[in-house]
Amino acid sequence: MIMPKRIVFDGIQQRSQEISLANTGKDSATYAISFIQYKMNEDGSFQQIENPEEDQLFADAFLRYYPRRVSLAPNEAQTVGLQLTRTGEMSEGEYRSHLYFRAIEKPTALGSEDVKNSEGNISINIKTVFGISIPVIIRKGSSDTEVQLKDISLDASEQILSLDIEREGNMSVYGNLMVEYQEADSAPTTEIGMVKGIAVYTPNEIRHFSFQLQNTTKLDLNSGKLIITYKTENGKVLAKKNLNLSN
Repeated sequence: MIMPKRIVFDGIQQRSQEISLANTGKDSATYAISFIQYKMNEDGSFQQIENPEEDQLFADAFLRYYPRRVSLAPNEAQTVGLQLTRTGEMSEGEYRSHLYFRAIEKPTALGSEDVKNSEGNISINIKTVFGISIPVIIRKGSSDTEVQLKDISLDASEQILSLDIEREGNMSVYGNLMVEYQEADSAPTTEIGMVKGIAVYTPNEIRHFSFQLQNTTKLDLNSGKLIITYKTENGKVLAKKNLNLSN
């Protein structure tokens, strides 16, 4: 378990932060820590890359982390420190790399495992290596980013809402998407959808997103309207749009 799930240095005056890494398993475990680079695709999936895309900046050159390897007993936790460095060499903008925690497999002595192998066949032993990464973001300068919700559509039969989150500016955005149903302008609203932690990372300008609405059994989705709000975890509204459902 890793907390928090993302690290943001919002301004270079904040020089250090900490990550808590906990072993919630029943066995001791060792984790190697390193930086890897990702690009975000328009559907929100990630693709590992070696070189930055146009207008993408990597953060790892301006970060120091310690320790680089952690061994934890069951139910034991340890903090990993992150510290900014070389900030005088940074130009304004947003920098992002991902801190990768990879479980290291315990060494097994040769011959200690039973391998059933008939004559003339090749035996292959495949073991899974687990890992998790979290984004680390450094922001220098003020943000001029703006967000819009576009191409909103509803499949009423499947109760699936689809939309595009369009980002324009020098910083990424991260927030929660909430959907409310309102039968008429003066009527109270009913929350029928909430998805937390939706990001659009630089240099991406758009993210396609779809999800299924909830608690709609007693609602008529062929009338009224949906109020879609994209806001930060602190409640700041980044974008808001209504979808008229009336035929």
